[in-house]
Amino acid sequence: MFEKTFTNVANGVAYRSGLPTTFILCVALVVVWAVSGPIFGFSDTWQLVINTGTTIVTFLMVFLVQNTQNRDGAAMQAKLDELIRVTEAQNQFIGIEHLTETEVEEIRDKCEKAVKRHEMESASRQGRQNAEAQAAQELKKSFGKTAPANARKSSPAKSGRTSAKAGGAVR
Repeated sequence: MFEKTFTNVANGVAYRSGLPTTFILCVALVVVWAVSGPIFGFSDTWQLVINTGTTIVTFLMVFLVQNTQNRDGAAMQAKLDELIRVTEAQNQFIGIEHLTETEVEEIRDKCEKAVKRHEMESASRQGRQNAEAQAAQELKKSFGKTAPANARKSSPAKSGRTSAKAGGAVR
């Protein structure tokens, strides 16, 4: 019960602290404090009020915001783990957030190497395809408009017939 109450309070405070209205209220409070300085003679007590107030608020906000971020991070991780589990991704990545920083860095290095290897393979494959296309284009240019009729048509094996001009009979 305490955990649920704390979660609700932490969510509410984290949400409200991020609103523009909250920022405006805080600026207004600081302006009122600064304007009241001459009234209180810029005394030590006057300075202590703002210092103590901001210190307490900052101290409490650190824990509330950290709690909210921890839960948000855990929820996001659970969602990502589920996506990894139901797709063709590698299930070995599920739960890596619990590894040490060195272990996670090793996994990142392996992933980066795999990406580079994939890029090189893709570039090589693309290079072969480009070379084949260029060779076909050069062949086409070399025949140009003077190409024999049978060179521009499909081959006999593909069409199932032989060109009469090439010395064969049409089937």
